[in-house]
Amino acid sequence: MSFHTFRRENATDELDQRLHAAISRVTGSLSPTLALISFIDWATHLAAAPGKQIELAEMATAQNLLLTQYIHGVAAGTMASVSWLPAQPVSTAPPPQSDWRFAAAEWQNWPYNLLHQSYLMSEQWWTEATTDVRGLSPHHAHVVGFAARELLKPFSPRNFLATNPQLLERTIEEFGANLLRGAMYAMDDLSRQAARRGPYGTENFIVGENIAATPGKVVLRNALMELVQYTPTTKKVRPEPVLIVPAWIMKYYILDLSAHNSLIRFLVGQGYTVFCISWKNPDATQRDMGMDDYVALGFDASLKAVNAIVPEKKVHALGYCLGGTLLSIAAASMARDGDDRLASISLLAAQTDFSEPGELSLFIDHSQDALLEARMADTGYLTTEQMAGAFQLLRSDYLVWSHFIDTYLMGERRPVGDLMAWNADGTRMPAKMHAQYLSRLFLNNDLAEGRYPMGGRPVALTDIRLPIFCLGTRADHVAPWRSVYKIHILTGAEITFVLTNGGHNSGVVNEPGHHDRYYQCLTRDKSGGYLGPDEWLQTAPKQVGSWWPCWTAWLDARSGPLTAPPQMGASELGYAEIGPAPGRYVLEK
Repeated sequence: MSFHTFRRENATDELDQRLHAAISRVTGSLSPTLALISFIDWATHLAAAPGKQIELAEMATAQNLLLTQYIHGVAAGTMASVSWLPAQPVSTAPPPQSDWRFAAAEWQNWPYNLLHQSYLMSEQWWTEATTDVRGLSPHHAHVVGFAARELLKPFSPRNFLATNPQLLERTIEEFGANLLRGAMYAMDDLSRQAARRGPYGTENFIVGENIAATPGKVVLRNALMELVQYTPTTKKVRPEPVLIVPAWIMKYYILDLSAHNSLIRFLVGQGYTVFCISWKNPDATQRDMGMDDYVALGFDASLKAVNAIVPEKKVHALGYCLGGTLLSIAAASMARDGDDRLASISLLAAQTDFSEPGELSLFIDHSQDALLEARMADTGYLTTEQMAGAFQLLRSDYLVWSHFIDTYLMGERRPVGDLMAWNADGTRMPAKMHAQYLSRLFLNNDLAEGRYPMGGRPVALTDIRLPIFCLGTRADHVAPWRSVYKIHILTGAEITFVLTNGGHNSGVVNEPGHHDRYYQCLTRDKSGGYLGPDEWLQTAPKQVGSWWPCWTAWLDARSGPLTAPPQMGASELGYAEIGPAPGRYVLEK
């Protein structure tokens, strides 16, 4: 190959990358090719499915009949008084469709009952139209179904003054003052966004003061992370320390929020020596940091430091979200190489098999990956806004439309809690690491299938023999609990699986005393047989309260008797106290 040809191939490749990056900026990194192919796949297969078309026609007819019967019931109903309108006819029977968005009593009055029922039936019809179409790719079906639902949402009667009875009543009661307040809130939000300031209310939460405030010291800092050792609060501690590996797509202090709901503070109070990694918020200079770097400079370097500060003791390792995936990779590598420094593994909402990643799979395929890689080639990282946009789309009813209605139309500011403030304190991801994460884990499922390389050799989760504590959360849209549960078929180790209510974050930040919390717990011994997730649900006993005490009891059973706390840092071994917790990296924007 000549130099001229080599330069030409690179030039053409760069041209393609530039075009993909431009498309990504216009579409918000959503692939128009994927959307088009999905639509064509759905439309052509539906056109070739006369049986499905008949079913849809019958469904539309049945819906119209139900709606007509409901309207007749409304017409024959009693009269109800509403404060701002004359007496209204209401139905004496429940409506055909029910939904939390229209649960208020005002939605049962005429004509709002007709409006919201028509809208819900349209949603139901489109869901049916995009599922169970013979020959349609499941991924394309999910994409088209998701797009149909999202395209319907702007037309919901909730979103308009004239068709939202609650909004109309508020506006009449306040003579439009709510709309004026909403306009002011919108201007404030826009100015904050333009100035790159945090959302309203986040200024009340200051890292190191009233969140991420558990006392400790930074005992290690490298190019990728800081390691925080927390000050003991008990006279004696368990001899085995705990090393926490958080996800790098979030700042670590979700595990150290306010004093009352800090998992780290709780763990220290239970008599454990706790270390936690605080990842650096990467910029373009870290663009070539890959998964191997996160293992080497993150987990391996931290474990070495913990071994120096607490010598001759095995370590309980905990990984949250992607931190749990990284911990699984590192633990499998250690098991392969005969490294026995770990005492146990705890995985919180962490996937090890990505064959069924849940709703996030909508945004993950080869076409999508090509756009993301092209854009990251320009910036060197995946931006906070790109990640937040995907999550907002997945929960648009809560995060977009309800926020729009409550804040800008009702004129009500939602109170901002510590979890919301943390969520607004976003991070970036290096281009190389994110590309490897998408291709190796999500698209190829290399870890579950024994192809993931560490140190030039593949690792297998079947090598792990350590006891595992694994947590899933019922409403998790990032790491669906049934996907998390697949750890049972990837290793023969003893597994204690806990399923708690709540979502990916709220299910983990689940302190004792939190109202309406419960969990199920069941341990599979090394010699135990496999239970499918549905059978597990029927078998595992349900317990009221937080899973935190369940976890610390599990750690206690696998730890030695209490002893004097270790020193803070080990300056003689190169791990001197660099500064107070929470450190420097967590403050980087």
